[in-house]
Amino acid sequence: MGWGRTLLLGDIGNRLDIADTERDVARLRRNMRSQSFVDQAQDDRLEQLERENDQLKLYVASLLRLLVAKGTLAEDELAAFVDIIDAEAEED
Repeated sequence: MGWGRTLLLGDIGNRLDIADTERDVARLRRNMRSQSFVDQAQDDRLEQLERENDQLKLYVASLLRLLVAKGTLAEDELAAFVDIIDAEAEED
């Protein structure tokens, strides 16, 4: 209520204002801690997904090398495929 409490209640009004402000600060701190927890959880998940993505890239590269080594996939076919993928990536 601010100045109205001070005028009507004097020191008691000031103390009530301080108590209100302390409650507001405590609420804001809880919200910030909660947001910090969410941010950390998202950071952890992002890191996990990046590791999984790196592993998948290795698996794909290994599989392609194996297919080329066995003669199942010709190198020129692979090169054409890579060119198509690179062109699509550049469009995005």
